[in-house]
Amino acid sequence: MSPDLRLLALGDSYTVGEGVTVPDSWPYQLATRLELRAPEIVARTGWTTDELGAAMDAQTFHPPYALVTLLIGVNNQYRGRDLPNYRAEFTRLLQHAITLANGKPQHVLVVSIPDWSVTPFAHASGRDLVHTAREIDAFNAANAQIAAALHAGYADVSAISRDRGGAADMLIDDGLHPSAAMYARWLAAIEPAARAALSSP
Repeated sequence: MSPDLRLLALGDSYTVGEGVTVPDSWPYQLATRLELRAPEIVARTGWTTDELGAAMDAQTFHPPYALVTLLIGVNNQYRGRDLPNYRAEFTRLLQHAITLANGKPQHVLVVSIPDWSVTPFAHASGRDLVHTAREIDAFNAANAQIAAALHAGYADVSAISRDRGGAADMLIDDGLHPSAAMYARWLAAIEPAARAALSSP
């Protein structure tokens, strides 16, 4: 790949890499593997879809980007936001992401929400973890359907997050957020989809 190609990553704690060094976040690991310049990241721990939207509205972007990734929704689920609200706000975010990719949906990659219900943090939370997992599945079904409808790419990291997602080496010290090792595992799903996006016309 060309180091002149630019990657924009949009999201929340999973995109910013809460608790890991900057090079260990998955967008940076992905950029390194693809030999791209360091990614531009608009993400913050705790953001919901509306908070990301507000940040994007206030951000000065410099499009076009060769690849735009979007991973958002876990905090909507955590805070008890409803699915219709998520659908509406996620659709607007994805449309904005496509605009930033020079209007090319094939250069936008939606990444699924990982399942935090397998983590020690979740087990200590007192929540119904079966219900949590089902809600995450419903949110992911929604973002996958919207991605398909708008012709964007999709990378499913949810199954990977459930496999050893509660293991100490797969998490940072808070028992919730992924470690660099888990983010590296996510790339098994993200990297092929990203390469396909970058090779699209």
